[in-house]
Amino acid sequence: MEIDKKFYNPEYYENREVSWLRFDLRVLNEARDKSIPILERLKFISITSSNLDEFFMVRVASLKDMLETGYKKKDLAGLTAEEQLSRVIADARSLVDTQYSTYNKSILPKLEEEGIIIVSDNASLSKAQKDFINHYFDKQVYPVLTPMAVDASRPFPLIANKSLNIGAILEGDKKKGKEVFATVQVPKVLPRLVEIPSPDKTKIFVFLENIIQDNLHKLFLNNAILASSPYRIMRNADMSIDEEEAEDLLIEIQKQLKQRQRGEAIRLEVTKGVDKRILKYLNEALNLEKDEIFDIDGPIDLTCMMSLYGIDGFDHLRNEPYTAAAHPALDLSQNIFEQIKKGDIFLHHPYVSFDPVVAMIQQAAVDPNVLAIKQTLYRVSSTSPIIAALEKAAENGKQVSVLVELKARFDEENNIEWAKKLEKAGCHVIYGLVGLKTHSKIALVVRRDEEGIVRYVHLGTGNYNDKTAKLYTDCGILTCREAIGVDATAFFNMLSGYSEPPAWNRLVVAPIWLRKTFLRLIEREKEYAKAGKKAHIIAKMNSLCDQEIIAALYEASSCGVKIELLVRGICCLKTGIKGVSENISVRSIVGNFLEHSRIFYFYNDGAEEYYMGSADWMPRNLDRRVEIIFPVEDEAIRTEVKHILDIEFADNVKAHLLQADGTYKKADRRGKESVDSQSIFCQEAGKQSKTKEQSPRKRRLFIPAKAPKNV
Repeated sequence: MEIDKKFYNPEYYENREVSWLRFDLRVLNEARDKSIPILERLKFISITSSNLDEFFMVRVASLKDMLETGYKKKDLAGLTAEEQLSRVIADARSLVDTQYSTYNKSILPKLEEEGIIIVSDNASLSKAQKDFINHYFDKQVYPVLTPMAVDASRPFPLIANKSLNIGAILEGDKKKGKEVFATVQVPKVLPRLVEIPSPDKTKIFVFLENIIQDNLHKLFLNNAILASSPYRIMRNADMSIDEEEAEDLLIEIQKQLKQRQRGEAIRLEVTKGVDKRILKYLNEALNLEKDEIFDIDGPIDLTCMMSLYGIDGFDHLRNEPYTAAAHPALDLSQNIFEQIKKGDIFLHHPYVSFDPVVAMIQQAAVDPNVLAIKQTLYRVSSTSPIIAALEKAAENGKQVSVLVELKARFDEENNIEWAKKLEKAGCHVIYGLVGLKTHSKIALVVRRDEEGIVRYVHLGTGNYNDKTAKLYTDCGILTCREAIGVDATAFFNMLSGYSEPPAWNRLVVAPIWLRKTFLRLIEREKEYAKAGKKAHIIAKMNSLCDQEIIAALYEASSCGVKIELLVRGICCLKTGIKGVSENISVRSIVGNFLEHSRIFYFYNDGAEEYYMGSADWMPRNLDRRVEIIFPVEDEAIRTEVKHILDIEFADNVKAHLLQADGTYKKADRRGKESVDSQSIFCQEAGKQSKTKEQSPRKRRLFIPAKAPKNV
């Protein structure tokens, strides 16, 4: 497919890092929305901090590495690494300022109105409350602390990545007139927010670092404390592994995990008004630039606010909790394989329970007719029932093959432990492929049925994680279609034996085949448009930043193809460019659940095609990962997927629309009926579960009479 070079003009592209920060701003805007219950708003404050931490540890760290190595190549928006770094630091500062302004001026007062008080200055406490925190320090905190002074015999200690610390200036040798710097790590093993007695029904919390600061003199008995202040260091956490040279990938990754705590300092957070002596000492010890220091107008690291989200007695300040509905077409007390035989089964999480996926592996583990189980694992929970089922299967003599992706960022340590455990149980464990991450979501059960060997397959858009399946929106299919089963076998043989199949029946696999397939499908819609026919593309994903895909979309748009995109996070495509993207619209949904599913629709001259899978339109997914996209062939399921897209593109409550200037605006719902897609799916799933018929296979979807239409 030849794409006109004019569509690669850097002016037509948004910088990836800037787009990431705009997503964080959309998350923060949920905290600023006064129509949302206050504890939900507090949760989004916390999520914003967590997102920003990852942004610095990975993306900012990567830009700094580029600068240090003299990397000159510009990004798709035409910016050098230096230009990108300058811009994102400025945008990040603005984001942090907005975050703390929201926290101080909007969140804290509202919490106090509702009887939840977060104390910022312990000086305002009563004598009884001060006595309480001093006693708490003596009995609970003091034994855990390790004060570290820095002098000629005691060099500046290693400050762990993301750890909260208190720096202090101590009065040293009076004769020599020297002052001493000391530091104390705020222990993670203790609650960051400590509840203290209240004279009424209010809940009062103080910060652990403030308790330590008030009692710092007890740690340095022979030295007067001249100044003290909390601080936090962010380090480069992007691992660099030479897989070709690594004899044992597991051992190499374990080494790199230790390095993550020692990575180069890339950001220092200090409280606003910090004593200049503390700041000067930290700056010199860490060798930081001025733009790498952030003055924080409030408590450092607001991820701790998540601990207040579940506070007892304040249910009215949260959204009503949602419990996933049972799938109306499945009875998990019966043989799941016999039910899959009746037809493909569609799963839409978290609205419908993840239990059928777990049940499939659990039943396979003890079913005497099951011969083998093969599965990919990218991120799993710390108490994964799927891991337990795979162990049991191996113990029961099944052939169990599991690909555990050791390079899943920030889940490496967890995955290493699971890999060792599975190996110990007798499973054949593959540690991914050299140079590639295996991001595919697929499970294969090989079973001896009456008619012979039957392959049962689960394909999905999300991880095999029973915990995040309650928080992330994902789609999956349970099937025993022969063509997909053959492809699944070929896929696992490719992973374990490097036997590349000559062709695929239904699955489309990255990194070799997927990019070409998407470009061909976009090209096909373009040709229909050029012939004067209706042409339409709809795509839902997490991120869009692949230049070739965007250029192909621009060219298709210029020919008249209607393109509707639902991109939760990063989007490097620009809308509203005359002759380029006038036919493209982009929206992002930020709601109670994290939008994670990938769905792709092509009108195809009326012979509509739907695909789902694990891949976003990013270079890493198309070129550097093992991904699977699969077609939706069952007509009833196609109707369900169409309905999902209809509702999501009609959302005017949680949807943000991308503007021509690169900013996002909430959808305008003046004079319109409110459409909150996530709430609608919750309601529908509940109605399906309650109205389950005796012949549940006949009932697949509840569609309201007034469901908005879009596709």
